Amino acid sequence: MARFGLLVFLAAAAAGAAAATVDQQVFPGNTDNKWDWNDCGTDSHLVHIQSISISPDPPQRGKDLTITVEGIADEDITEGAYAEVTVKAGVIKLLQKEFDICEEAEKANTTVQCPVEKGTHKVVQTVTLPKEIPPAKFNVAIRGFTEDDEDLACMDLMMDFRLRFMP
Repeated sequence: MARFGLLVFLAAAAAGAAAATVDQQVFPGNTDNKWDWNDCGTDSHLVHIQSISISPDPPQRGKDLTITVEGIADEDITEGAYAEVTVKAGVIKLLQKEFDICEEAEKANTTVQCPVEKGTHKVVQTVTLPKEIPPAKFNVAIRGFTEDDEDLACMDLMMDFRLRFMP
């Protein structure tokens, strides 16, 4: 879970820093349409996200964004796990990168570090969103894998920084 919590952190950081997202996906949760997430994992995935919350809600350019992720790891997660992150704005791919999850967790000094034991975990991480984020809707696809290339986690995240005008 810690690794997946870190994946969410990476997704938010990528959305802010690189400004991006995945095509017109349906996100069932958040009704204000400024952000949402979807655990696209199956029973074969080792990490299952239970909840994600952010503060402030909705996210704001140039402000700190705190992300809280809760989930369950079905097995211990060890060094070598990695995440493939793709960030798009509409159909335009802005970023596609692979991250070493344990290395990124260490760099970010997250509350949960590798190895991550089987069980329930909660990760809270704060990132500063750049003021320069363009007014666009960003989709972030995060696919996590173990060192043996087994499915670890699957999540899609959407953040909408488009300007809204009141009628």
